[in-house]
Amino acid sequence: MKKILFRLLLTFAFIGLLAAGFYFFEASTFPQQGEQSQVDFYTSPPPPDSLSFAGEPVPLGYFDVRENLERELLVNTYFHSQTLRYLKLLPRYFSIIEPILIQEEVPIDFKYLALAESGFNARVISPAGAVGIWQFMKGTATDYGLEVTAEVDERYHLGMATHAVCRYLKDSHKKYGNWTLVAASFNGGRRFVDRMMSIQQEQNYYDLLLGEETERYVFRILTLKMIMENPEAYGFHVADNEKYPLWKTTTMEVNKAIPDLALFAKEHGTSYKILKMLNPWLRESFLTNAKGKTYTIQIPDKNFRTLKN
Repeated sequence: MKKILFRLLLTFAFIGLLAAGFYFFEASTFPQQGEQSQVDFYTSPPPPDSLSFAGEPVPLGYFDVRENLERELLVNTYFHSQTLRYLKLLPRYFSIIEPILIQEEVPIDFKYLALAESGFNARVISPAGAVGIWQFMKGTATDYGLEVTAEVDERYHLGMATHAVCRYLKDSHKKYGNWTLVAASFNGGRRFVDRMMSIQQEQNYYDLLLGEETERYVFRILTLKMIMENPEAYGFHVADNEKYPLWKTTTMEVNKAIPDLALFAKEHGTSYKILKMLNPWLRESFLTNAKGKTYTIQIPDKNFRTLKN
């Protein structure tokens, strides 16, 4: 008899627990009439009243221009991890790019072109074979004075590549007389943009029908400019001490062969890994340098790996 009563009590207790669990689940999932559910609403970032690229106004009065801008703004605003990483990396790369753009008299807004091209990933290689922060093609790079061989690829040298890109951009500006078309042609190629302008009999980027990548390209640059210049307006906050530190290095000129870059690194107080990180243009584990050319190699300063902002 006692066993039967014990089993009945266990059964009633189990049923009671199930009923209580169902009640709390229903109450939390389906709010009662008059209650407000706790729902996070996502909204579109506010569009700007006015916007320009390289001093050229963006025609925000056109609905298609506004919608194209909003598309890229939504992508970058809600891709939180990527955008936060960009904000952390900005000082390291822009500290090199900005002075060169100023020196070469290229509009400062073109620094966002580098970000749009590579996301500051120096190792990225496009399906077409473009490499480096600026994603330069081999033929274009050599046309503008960069060395591209199996051992040395100066497209990976941010300073030298930025100077070469500036020369390319200025030549494009002589051709188009418009910085927005210059940016578009950097992505799609001058030949493609020329052909589209000829077929469509248009001279303005915002009036041209282009391939999706090139059509989105300038809007991606504009969006990155908006967010990077005013991150808190779009929900991002990165304190100065959270930004990645600038790399402090010493330059060394080399005009002879380096048979073993790992040994060279050790001799200069660093590792092969760090040497390659600072000099990604060195593509092999050695440097033949048969012509005795003078190269500038970055050597990390003392305590390089413990730097903080």
